[in-house]
Amino acid sequence: MSNNYFAFKQFTVWQSDCALKVCTDACLFGAWAAHQLTSNPPTTILDIGTGTGLLSLQLAQKLPSAVIDAVELDPAAAAQAAQNAAATTFNIQVHNADIKNYGGKKYQHIISNPPFFENDLKSEHALKNQAMHSTTLTLHNLFTCVNDLLEPAGSFSVLLPFARANEVEALAKSHGFTLAHKAVVQQTPNHAPFRVMYIFSKTAFVTAAETSIVIKENDSYTPAFIAYLKDYYLFL
Repeated sequence: MSNNYFAFKQFTVWQSDCALKVCTDACLFGAWAAHQLTSNPPTTILDIGTGTGLLSLQLAQKLPSAVIDAVELDPAAAAQAAQNAAATTFNIQVHNADIKNYGGKKYQHIISNPPFFENDLKSEHALKNQAMHSTTLTLHNLFTCVNDLLEPAGSFSVLLPFARANEVEALAKSHGFTLAHKAVVQQTPNHAPFRVMYIFSKTAFVTAAETSIVIKENDSYTPAFIAYLKDYYLFL
């Protein structure tokens, strides 16, 4: 059974009411994206499918001038994310809404850890299916929403299974995005890549070189992983 909370250095993520819990690859994604954004910090950020609020909390810690809107479809998860945000001094507003019907201002940066799987075996847990499978938000839907909500010079970061890399890159290109940053994630040097992290932009970036991040080697976190997570994890 997962813990009811995950304590970080500057915030705590309570998660008992969320279908998907805090996981290592999501923590790495939030830290990696925040690191990439610090060179040109956005002041308005949208987190699509915030779940526990983890990514919003990570970005808020590193980008203190940013105003963050976090959107979550599931009411219980949205309420818990709002409680997690309210326990901090960060400028995060959580909205219980369907992103396909969410309107209002445009954002300088949009981040999402979206439903991963399409046409895969589903669990008997409806909310977990909703969170993990593209039953309510396909990648095409996601890029359409991002197009509608992103400022012309804005950027979009997303975490996906490595097996969907070609699909998402083709979809991004079809929506007029160029690749700014890409990192492939392996659990250990002996494992095949299992996640891929992107930052896309509508501006004329030179195509980014691919980098690789290994989480653990010889049962210890690697220096690369520690460099990203040391400001978040309690014992790094």
